[in-house]
Amino acid sequence: MGSKAVAPEKIVTNRKHSYTIPCASTFRDETSSLADRRGVNVADLARSVVLVIAPEIIDAYPDPGGPDGDDRETVILKSGSSKGRPWRRKPRLQVRMAPGYMIETLRRALAMTLAADKGELDIRIDGIGDIEPAPPPEAALLRQARAEIARLRSIISTLSFQPLDGGIRSRDEALHILGFPPGSLPDQSILKSRFRTLASIHHPDSGHGSHDRMSQLNEAMDHLRRGAA
Repeated sequence: MGSKAVAPEKIVTNRKHSYTIPCASTFRDETSSLADRRGVNVADLARSVVLVIAPEIIDAYPDPGGPDGDDRETVILKSGSSKGRPWRRKPRLQVRMAPGYMIETLRRALAMTLAADKGELDIRIDGIGDIEPAPPPEAALLRQARAEIARLRSIISTLSFQPLDGGIRSRDEALHILGFPPGSLPDQSILKSRFRTLASIHHPDSGHGSHDRMSQLNEAMDHLRRGAA
């Protein structure tokens, strides 16, 4: 008598679990907005972190936690005897992912995606994963300021006058040193203003000044004062 064949049990390979993640309403809104902007769902955001970043690194990231006691949202019940009635509940995010994750882990993973989107966190994939905090905004501003200072020093060096050999022997040469065209007739207030500006640049104590240029500025100013006397 032959035995009855038994069909093999169907293997489920795409099991997913629905996670309810309590969170602040602002966290929920920011996360949902990020997912919309990226054309994905919230689960995709969480999955992008938990699949490539080492668990111990995710667990070390600050958990934004659940909502405060007065942070609630109103929903309309869609089933049961209370269908159609409003219900006040804690804000939450719903994600469907593979089973086995802790709610805190998924909330941390979503917080990391928000921080990365704001430029507050660099996620570097190196082996199983690594995190390197983004440099603070002050560091970037300091680099920009240093680059701008170097650029201005280069401009000053290029535009600075070359001291005249033998000193100043005419009014036109004095005007040239102070940056005026030959034959011009600036009054004393304009001369003093121009001298103070150039002295602030060329004084040896300014950091990019020159003793020779400063001496010739003084000489030019004296020459023009004597000519006006």
